[in-house]
Amino acid sequence: MTDTSIDTSPFDLSGTTVLVTGARRGLGRAIAVEFARAGADVAIGLRETADDAGLASEIEALGRRALPVRMDVTDLDAARAAIDRTVEEFGPLHTLVNNAGGGIVAPAIDVTEEDFDRVWALNTKSTYFLSQHAARHMRNAGGGAIVNIASQAGLVALPGESSYCIAKAAVVHLTRCQAVEWGEYGIRVNALAPTFIETDGTQAALSDPAFRADTVERIAALHRIGAPREVSGAAVFLASSAASLITGQTLAIDGGWTAR
Repeated sequence: MTDTSIDTSPFDLSGTTVLVTGARRGLGRAIAVEFARAGADVAIGLRETADDAGLASEIEALGRRALPVRMDVTDLDAARAAIDRTVEEFGPLHTLVNNAGGGIVAPAIDVTEEDFDRVWALNTKSTYFLSQHAARHMRNAGGGAIVNIASQAGLVALPGESSYCIAKAAVVHLTRCQAVEWGEYGIRVNALAPTFIETDGTQAALSDPAFRADTVERIAALHRIGAPREVSGAAVFLASSAASLITGQTLAIDGGWTAR
């Protein structure tokens, strides 16, 4: 999305619509709220629409519209229908944030085919085909932005997380491929690659003092765990006109982990 106006902030997303997958908690929730703060109306992708943990109310309290949509991203037909409903309710879809994801912890020698397929479907297959469906809407509307939540695991090897690393590495490269093909439609595709962020999803691992100390040491420059808003702000940037010449890129939000 390109805004040539000089009268508004390039980070102002007023009048736009975003759909965030996996929005109930953690990074997805932070991203949904951040887009509302920036002025966007937000469709919130949830496994069950009644279980939004107050997120719709939080977005509406910021003066924006919220639309809970049922969206298990591994059920592609249902997820595509959620994209269609967003467009029907809110009008053109300006931004898709592919946030839903997850992995397993297992040595590479023990990962089963079922494990691998499940991680691939959740992280990579869903990102590919939901981006495709959103891009068809965006092409018809004259453009848009797709922000994929990859991971530093897609840039470096993390022992015990091989299937997740491979899935996120594929997200990094599909970001490049789709950006190159869809630029002619005015669609930009970028990714974020966060390090460990303080969320309810990482709480169990980071509560282990030894694991936390090792993680802080590996975050080689800043030596601290990240906060959700350090990712959500970057997602808004990539969707905004401030990033209008940026596409096909993966921004590492890793405190220097991958620089070492």
